[in-house]
Amino acid sequence: MPVLPESRRAVAPVDEAIAAAVRVLHEGGLVGLPTETVYGLAALAHDHEAVARIFSVKGRPADHPLIVHIADVSQLSEWAASVPTYAVRLAEELWPGPLTLILPKQPQVSALLTGGQDTVGLRVPSHPTAQQVIRAAGAVAAPSANRFGRVSPTTAHAVAEELADFLDERDLILDGGACAVGIESTIVDCTGSAPRILRDGFYGDEVISRTAGIAVDEKDRTSTPRVSGSLAAHYAPQTPVRLLDATQVNRLDPAELANVWLLASADEPILGAQLAAFAHVTRPPDASAYAQLLYATLREADTQQVTAVFAVPPLGQGISVAIRDRLQRAAAGSAAGENR
Repeated sequence: MPVLPESRRAVAPVDEAIAAAVRVLHEGGLVGLPTETVYGLAALAHDHEAVARIFSVKGRPADHPLIVHIADVSQLSEWAASVPTYAVRLAEELWPGPLTLILPKQPQVSALLTGGQDTVGLRVPSHPTAQQVIRAAGAVAAPSANRFGRVSPTTAHAVAEELADFLDERDLILDGGACAVGIESTIVDCTGSAPRILRDGFYGDEVISRTAGIAVDEKDRTSTPRVSGSLAAHYAPQTPVRLLDATQVNRLDPAELANVWLLASADEPILGAQLAAFAHVTRPPDASAYAQLLYATLREADTQQVTAVFAVPPLGQGISVAIRDRLQRAAAGSAAGENR
């Protein structure tokens, strides 16, 4: 299971690594693909057997749809049967980027990709490596490159760590560095008269409404269509995650924090004595940095056999909403794991 170009640096410059990934996809293999959000586990979207293997490698239920990554806006009509005007605006303004549009699917789009639904999720990633692979190989289905329900990987090393026992010699992990955004794309349902956010991400309500030229529909998100990352317990590390505010952190007994990690923005007013009591403290300067560090911190806590991660979620709108969403699901998922 090679990681390129790191493990073959002497013989695999970037162009050769891209060519190798394209060859793997065309031969039915899977590719750990860097995007600006998280690493995806990619198969050619038209390769039924390879797409089916994504579900097997991830341990993913068959009714959970995959996101199809395309090269640019011009390919929308190949996959979507109809695209409302506001969705065209979103695609033209925010692609390439961390945005997935849910649209009515073309009849030929496989039910395996859509989880049996009549909609398809489409996105154009902005990571240059993903762009080159997709333009050379064709559209790919690429959910996050982790076991189902676990923390998404944001480095090639994390993909290898997560999936080493499930990938084989057919497969490849492309090393595109650490992901710039660090959390999954915003998912917007574009099947109605107005956009509806089904999963929070880099783009929040304000950006979606302004770009679409129509206010976001605040309808209940639990209705159809089903989308990735919508379970109450998701993105969960093995290490328990506990959500607190700064006041609660300051009231903790320092004696109980010797093997506990803290994740909190640098502007949170946390006492120095409390900070010194934690085994490890991560203090990102702003919400964007918090998102970039979130999954890496949770994954590292697992490797260090930490008792717990205490997190102070950032306040505010935009990407802060998505961070709070991921932390809430991670806390619910780790609690569920403790209770099994």
